Amino acid sequence: MKTLNEWYLQGMSQNEYIASMQRNKEEMLGVYNEFQLEDTFKASLQELQAAGLRALILTADWCGDAMVNLPIFMRIANEALIESRYFIRDENLDLMDKYLTNGTSRSIPIIVLIDKDGNEVVKWGPRAPEAQRLADELFGSLPPKGTPEFEEAFKKAIPSFQQNLTKNKQLWSAIASDLVHTIKAQSVC
Repeated sequence: MKTLNEWYLQGMSQNEYIASMQRNKEEMLGVYNEFQLEDTFKASLQELQAAGLRALILTADWCGDAMVNLPIFMRIANEALIESRYFIRDENLDLMDKYLTNGTSRSIPIIVLIDKDGNEVVKWGPRAPEAQRLADELFGSLPPKGTPEFEEAFKKAIPSFQQNLTKNKQLWSAIASDLVHTIKAQSVC
């Protein structure tokens, strides 16, 4: 069984991950280019720079949540000097299955921060509470999953959800706040 340090060494760099993307690349980079961290977040994150935190990120380019969460985390990681490695979910199920949502779901993205010794100090994902509320509002009224009606209704709802993810700057701010507060609350400086 691999340690988190061993996993980390096998991951893709941020640039390698972005270069490998076949879907949602332009949308993710659009969020990255438009999103700016608040100054209060920057000051808080700079306090983490000496901690030597590293991130393992489970993701996939088809994931709408990753499309918005990852560029925001990239800005956070840049400010806190967190080196990151990316893992495609379906190619790394042994790692993914350590971080199931509600013990059953392979929801992504999952961001795991480790310290210098490879100990897990923070786990975040797949969504900030505000993004979860948005998803619940949009998808909560759909027919039961697994029915033919669900697929059609889901396909109709996705564009609205993705529009919110890629354009709603208040949502971006809420995601950043949740990420920063989670990192700061669980990290050892």
